[in-house]
Amino acid sequence: MSSGTEHDEDRFRRVYAEDFESLLAYALRRVAHPEDAADVVAETFLVAWRRRQDIPVGGEARLWLYGVARRVLANQHRGGVRRQRLGERLRQQLVVSVADPGSEVPERLAVRAALAGLAEVDREVLMLTVWEGLRPHEVAAVLGATPAAVRTRLSRARARLRGLVGDDPGPPGHVLDVLTASTGKED
Repeated sequence: MSSGTEHDEDRFRRVYAEDFESLLAYALRRVAHPEDAADVVAETFLVAWRRRQDIPVGGEARLWLYGVARRVLANQHRGGVRRQRLGERLRQQLVVSVADPGSEVPERLAVRAALAGLAEVDREVLMLTVWEGLRPHEVAAVLGATPAAVRTRLSRARARLRGLVGDDPGPPGHVLDVLTASTGKED
């Protein structure tokens, strides 16, 4: 390691020790949540570490760090605005493309109750097959089993689920009906 590099690292350590608290206070006064201030300070000192050879000497270091923190805050704010806009667009798309989940609450509760009565592996095989749309050989890859074992497990899981919900799970197309019916996706 060169003498200049050692000097830069020593200066960074000194600046960190001297200016951490004031930089944290600066960030805390500018964000809504303390954890955001911690992120700002961490990012600021990351920039300072990467650019340690550019850290000014003397009292100018704190001012330089405030400038870096100010840019970090601006980037954080812009990112927050982008996330907000994206979230709003996604919410609008969901409203258009997704049915009112309240209408499915009783059905969902019945499904959850029925699935809770199954062993974990049976539940997982059913959910991967029906909800995720995986074929038995794909479920086998996920679970680390053979496709034959998955097909057997799926058949048994459906029978157990039918035993839990009875012969009449609901109107055609009802979620329980779909879970207990064969998918026709056999390998």
